[in-house]
Amino acid sequence: MKTKRIMTMFFFCLLTFATCDNQPDKNSIYLYANAYEAYSQGRLNDVTEILREQNNFPPALILRAKAEYFNGNFEKAENSCLRAIKLHPSSAEANLYLVRIYRTQGNLTEAQKTIENLLADNPYDIRALRLAAELASDAGKFDEAVIFLDRAAEFSAESAMVLLDRARLRWIAGKNQEALDDITRARAMLPWDTPIHRSISNLEKTIKEAAQ
Repeated sequence: MKTKRIMTMFFFCLLTFATCDNQPDKNSIYLYANAYEAYSQGRLNDVTEILREQNNFPPALILRAKAEYFNGNFEKAENSCLRAIKLHPSSAEANLYLVRIYRTQGNLTEAQKTIENLLADNPYDIRALRLAAELASDAGKFDEAVIFLDRAAEFSAESAMVLLDRARLRWIAGKNQEALDDITRARAMLPWDTPIHRSISNLEKTIKEAAQ
């Protein structure tokens, strides 16, 4: 299972960074996979130790930055994010954490500038919209914060559709309970009555009737 996960990450990273000058090698992917497992288990110190020498592989830099951030090492986390962005400027994840780091440090000017650049490139990113709303709220701009959250709520319908599509596939594969779980999540993501609600209800009814 671990070997399969490493190979999956290896091919994913090759595809993701195919246009980058620094191609990931197998050892970098192996270290990243080990660090990712440690991160998922909350072993943040192990993450930073495993990735200590990684300075040319953006996913590893971002993962290290997240571990440093949650460990309270904000200066190190900032440097890791900036290095990742230098190698891969369009990385939404690195820019998101850089905004969080600046905000935690009280550097609201840089946080605002970074979130504006991020939204210019990723206007539909719900995480960025929520973070922009938090920054606006910090500045007392509550009307602006509501606008950002309205946009995030609108785009969340697309995420609900993703879950609905996966629910259909899981139902076809005979995984009824997993399909119903996706339906529950999809319904919870919709902020108001939309035509999608009918599709969700119809699929839920079909799955439950078929299971009887």
